[in-house]
Amino acid sequence: MAITTTGSSNSPLTAAGVGSGLDVTTLVSKLVAAKRAPLQGQIDSQTNTAKTQISALGQVSSALSTLKAALASLSDGTAFTTRKVSTSDSTVLNATATGNAVNGSYNIAVTQLATAMKVSSGAVTNSQTRVGTGTLTVALGSKQMQLSIDDSHASLASIRDAINSASNNPGVTATIVTGSDGAHLVMNSNASGAVNSFTVSSSGGDGGLAALNYAPGAGNNGMKVTTAAQDALFTIDGMAGNSASNTVTSGIDGVTMTLSKVGTSTLSMASDGNTATAAVNSFVNAYNSLSALYTSLTKYDSTGNSTGPLIGDATLNSIKGTLSSIVSGTGGNGATLSSAGVTLQIDGTLKVDSGQLQTAMADGGTQLKALFSGSNGLATKLSSPLDGWIGTQGILVTRTSDLNKQLKDLGSRQSALDTDMSDLSTRYTKQFTALDTMLTKLNNTSSYLTQQFNSLNNSKN
Repeated sequence: MAITTTGSSNSPLTAAGVGSGLDVTTLVSKLVAAKRAPLQGQIDSQTNTAKTQISALGQVSSALSTLKAALASLSDGTAFTTRKVSTSDSTVLNATATGNAVNGSYNIAVTQLATAMKVSSGAVTNSQTRVGTGTLTVALGSKQMQLSIDDSHASLASIRDAINSASNNPGVTATIVTGSDGAHLVMNSNASGAVNSFTVSSSGGDGGLAALNYAPGAGNNGMKVTTAAQDALFTIDGMAGNSASNTVTSGIDGVTMTLSKVGTSTLSMASDGNTATAAVNSFVNAYNSLSALYTSLTKYDSTGNSTGPLIGDATLNSIKGTLSSIVSGTGGNGATLSSAGVTLQIDGTLKVDSGQLQTAMADGGTQLKALFSGSNGLATKLSSPLDGWIGTQGILVTRTSDLNKQLKDLGSRQSALDTDMSDLSTRYTKQFTALDTMLTKLNNTSSYLTQQFNSLNNSKN
């Protein structure tokens, strides 16, 4: 700072500078901001790039997962072996079929439904009435349980509870039914069919448990049969069959019949073309969505304002190239997608000709199944590389993990920069505060000297 004087009494001594008027806060803020700007710019740019790429890779992974899901029923062939099952009288029976079922029609006659065995004891006053003590044995097939009934557990209700809570219960449930004549212990098999009939016997104790005995043909039965155990009886095109359950799985290959009442019904099976058509369209839609995403993520914009975040990305280009090569190739039967009415367009998308696809299904899906499924099927070829891209160790997962690590490192750099700038701000503040103090002192000295010079000038005058 320079101090100057003039010979005129009207021009007092002045000090060039800001003195105590120095704006320390603004000065420090601007200096720190200038120091931070290039470093912060690098961190922000790299952070935005990493986040944008993570988002883009997430979109690609999602689209590939959708494609993989759409390929599942095509690669395993189930889309082409689905059968539509119908019955002429659904009150008699209903049915479902798997891919093993063969198209055809069958005449079913149900002559008897399967039932579960149920027996009932004689009436007693109420559920707390004492029945007796001893050992109660319930046997079903090769399994049995023995219950020791003492005097404190001899009531009808206690015996019911002992049966139902036994860990070795062979498959029998007990309940109490109360009628106008009193309470009855009712026992029934948990499964239908003659094979699931049971017996009840007693021994020891006071002999009162004999009231619960039951064995086929025995003369001293205390319980009587209210529903006999019997198998379902039916014929399929005149051939006799039976089943312990009303759900019959062994009658026709690949068919499960559920019998509802005695009667006749015609069961028919045909190929379900709708399932195959839906599966092919689902695959095409998933493929086209991925193709559109590729175009968006790799778009070039000369202005740079809307350039795709993965433009020039080697991984994405490789994925697109691999998929395009497969869909333009041949399937397991040597045919191409065009034989199923699916053509590859100039823009890289697929288009379905519904009429041609229906024609291709005319043989029940045999040719389409060969085209898509099996080790050389197009769907199988498309599915194979997907795990290498989106599997737990896939390249997209690995890249995303690396980018997240980069974000973590950038977070650490940001924290370090914040600390450095805080320290720099503190140091600058101290320095400029000291400068401001010094300027204030100089200003005070300047004012004093000015006063002295003025006094001298006045005394001379």
